[in-house]
Amino acid sequence: MALSVRDRSLLDFESRWNGHGAAKEEAIARDLAMTPARYYQLLERVVVDPDAADYDALLVHRLRRLRERRRSPGSAPDAGAAPGAVRTGTSR
Repeated sequence: MALSVRDRSLLDFESRWNGHGAAKEEAIARDLAMTPARYYQLLERVVVDPDAADYDALLVHRLRRLRERRRSPGSAPDAGAAPGAVRTGTSR
């Protein structure tokens, strides 16, 4: 199944912006008409779609590597934490 227009627009947007920040969050709300939280939820789903790698392999592989680093033991922040969140060091 090919990527939807929305999925392609998410990848296109992400390819234009590096990292996180207030300017990016404002652009997400303005350009994509969604909250940053929703944007990152959708982007996380798109990254696992095999068609996403066909669409923009470099971006998708970079995002997958970043996701794996967040999920690996000892890395911060936690995979479920909001961007910029700080790990407290408490055990789960």
